[in-house]
Order: sequence, then C-alpha cells, then structure tokens
Amino acid sequence: MDEPVVSATRGVTWNRRTTRGGHRLTVAVAAASITAIGMGLVPQSAHASLPPLPDLASVEQVIHAGLTTGTGQGVDVALVDTGVTPVTGLSDPSKLLYGPDLSFDSQDPARAYLDGYGHGTAMAGIIAGNDGLGSLGYQGVAPNSRIVSVKVGASNGATDVSQMIAGIDWVVQHAHDSGMNIRVLNLSLGTSSTQYYANDPLAQAAENAWRHGIVVVVAAGNDNTTANSLADPATDPYLIAVGAEDPVGTILSSDDTVPAFSQRGNGSRHPDLVAPGVAVMGLLSPGSTLATQYPGGIIGGRFFRGSGTSQAAALTSGAVADMVSANPNLTPDQVKNALMSSASRISVNNPNFVGAGLLNLAGAEGVRPTTQTQSFTVANGSGSLELARGANHVTAGGVTLTGEQDIFGSPWVPSVMVPQEQNLTAWNGGVYNGVTWSGNTWTGVTWSGVTWSGVTWSGVTWSGVTWSGVTWSGVTWSGSTWSSVTWSGATWSGATWSGAYWG
Repeated sequence: MDEPVVSATRGVTWNRRTTRGGHRLTVAVAAASITAIGMGLVPQSAHASLPPLPDLASVEQVIHAGLTTGTGQGVDVALVDTGVTPVTGLSDPSKLLYGPDLSFDSQDPARAYLDGYGHGTAMAGIIAGNDGLGSLGYQGVAPNSRIVSVKVGASNGATDVSQMIAGIDWVVQHAHDSGMNIRVLNLSLGTSSTQYYANDPLAQAAENAWRHGIVVVVAAGNDNTTANSLADPATDPYLIAVGAEDPVGTILSSDDTVPAFSQRGNGSRHPDLVAPGVAVMGLLSPGSTLATQYPGGIIGGRFFRGSGTSQAAALTSGAVADMVSANPNLTPDQVKNALMSSASRISVNNPNFVGAGLLNLAGAEGVRPTTQTQSFTVANGSGSLELARGANHVTAGGVTLTGEQDIFGSPWVPSVMVPQEQNLTAWNGGVYNGVTWSGNTWTGVTWSGVTWSGVTWSGVTWSGVTWSGVTWSGVTWSGSTWSSVTWSGATWSGATWSGAYWG
C-alpha cells in the first residue's frame, strides 16, 4: 500500500463526502487513485472536478451539507471501548485522558490503558483525531474535542457486561471532575440481549447517563437483520441508536442504501438515524489484534479502515460534540431532536432500516432548540445481568462467567446497584459493587490503577490468573455489534468484540 499523499482543499459547504478540516486525503488502493476523505473537507463545488472514483463512497467519512460551526472545542467525549493507543493524531496531552482501565489487561502493566485489540483507537480517531497539521493532516469529526478513554475490552476482545456497566457508571459519576466536561458518551458496542430495555441493567446504565445530561450515542448492531431488533443498549429508545449507510460507490446520496450487516428494527424500536458505515478510515493501533488479523485494512501504516455501526456511531458522536461545542446549552433530548428532524433522505425510507434518515450535521446545527422531551417508559434496571449478556460470555480457569454476578464474583443486586447508579454513588473511590476495581485518583492524565486481589467467579484469586487466558466462550461480542463488511475480501467473523466485521 502506498503512503498517503495529502492535499488541501478549502470549501464553503460540507457535504456527505466530507468531514471537518479543509483537506482531502488521497490514497492509492488496488492500483487505482481514489479520494478518501480522511476526516477532511471537500467543497460541494469540487465534486465536478473529481475524476471517476468508483471506490470513493467506500472510504467516505461523514455527511454534511453546509459549513458547520462546532469543532468540539471544550467538549470531552467518553469512549467506553478497548482502550486507546496514543498514536499520532491522539498523542497530544490535551487530546486524551485515561479513565480507569477496567479490562482484564489492567493487571498487565505493558497492556494497561492501551488498545491491544485495535477498535478503540480507530473510534477515537474518527471522533477526535487531530495530528496538528491543519489542512494537510488527519482530523476527526470533532478535531478539537478530547477523548476520555475508559477501557473495558482486553487485547483479545474479552469483556463482560458488568465491566461495561461499571465503565458507564464511572463516566456518569466523574463527568464533571475538575477540568472535565463529558457531554458525549460513545458506545460502539452492544450485546445480543433480548431483555426488555426497561428492565435491562446495561440499558438502564446508559439511560442513566442520558438523564444526567450526557448524550449517549450507541451502535445499532450488525448482522442481525432477520431478527429485526437492535443490540443492547441501543434498544433503549431514549438513546441515539445509529445504523450504517452504504453510498454504493456514488457521490449522490439519493441511491444510498443500508448495508446488510446493519441491524434493522421494528415498529417499537429501530435506529434513530444512519451514518456512513462502510470502509470508514480511523487511526491504527500498531500490532493490535485486529491489525494483525486483518492487515488488508491497514492504509499507509497509520490508518485502519473498517465498516459497521461502530464507525457510524463514532461519526455521530463527533457530530454531537460539534453541536454541543457550538451550543453548550443543548440538552440530550434537544440534540436528538435536532439530528432526527434534519436527517436527509436516502433511497431506503423504511424507518425500521434508516430511522429518520442520514446524518446531516450542518442541518442539525441549524435546528432551533425546542422544549420537546422524550417520554418513554423509564428504565429501572430490575432485570437480569445474565440476560443482559445475551449469548456471549467470558471464561477464566475453565469456568464461564454466568448468572447474577460480576467479574469478581460479587452478586449483582438491582435493588442495591440501581439507586447507587442513579444517585452517582456506585463508585466509592476505586470500589465498585463492594470490591476494589481501580485506584482512587488521577495521576497526571491517567486514572490510577490497582492490583486486583479479589476472588473471581472461577473461585481463584485474580493474582493467580494469567491475564491473557481470559477468553470468550461465545461466538461474538453481541452476536454482532461492531462493524461489518469485509477487509479486502476477508470477512471478520471470528470471536471478536462486538461480533461484526471490518472492511
């Protein structure tokens, strides 16, 4: 793969082949020159001068129609994911904060906080990447926003729903610590749970973040079209559930479709909108699991291209950061209303597939805030933690984690946990659900770590466990929920994080 060649183009309007930054990233792919919007801006007038680019749409980034005003300045975006590696574009001290590492990697100093799996770094780049080169460099949708990384997924992708909930609860409780302003939470993850959202512990945790003023953007999920249901917690109607759109290799949006991997909904719950989700280019975590397994996705040694609702959610989170940056007084309900009321039509108009339509950031920023509020059944989280896992489980010492217990074997009691979550007392320093999960304080730009000494569900102490041995016993993360298509013809369908594909 040839090294990317970057050229600057400044325009007056955003359009669907564009993102912020005033630049285009041109890369050589399969011996054909294509213009990949590497988080860059291409003016609408420039389209007429572009050469025939059959693969242009496969590497598009965002969907805009008119110059937007927000850049994410002053906004922190929490990323509950597989960690973030501080590669170029995310390495500036002002770009990245590390919240607690709640993953199984946390007990290995060489892997703690970093993204050994490769998913979180790609998402962080799409949202907030900024290499400081201005119009000649890589920029995310909200290049002046900051990522707060809360790692829950290990280097092999293993994670439990209790870690996901703990991560979300930490974000809500620490959203406004000194110097922090978490206004957006990106959840490019999900489980295959079919539990009613109002009872589901994961959905309740995400909705609790919403009720505390954080805009929660969730991937709708992948490869579950026959069930016509969304991944958990996208099932919660208060949140912004994002499906993927496929531009089918053309410039215009009128012929865009929804790729087969993007989960469809039903009359009760479906995606709220769609965003580009086919071959979206994020930043590469070198040597990561995904990079090793899918080298065809690596571009120029620095970028990693993937497809799925994970990418679509990340693009939308960046757009929300721009909106909140431009208008800090927006509530989560107002943000959602603006996004849905301004969405653009594509060739597919079935709301079970596309919701309100294709993300249009400039249009959303132009919507006058209303007092409209959502009034769905409020989640109570009284249901089963085991059902929230869906089909996927982690295994340690030959024992699979099941039942109403977290990764330390502590009982999950909704009548105890839910009030603490809602009252912002679920975390007591580094203690969560009665056990020490993390350190107590910030150390520079990193939340302090801790040595786990508790007993796991397998009956042995964590200090005696080989961390690389914690694995998935299921097939995929949520039965499919990260991103999907193919990597240079190779489908990512192995036992992985959200069970989707990259490509």
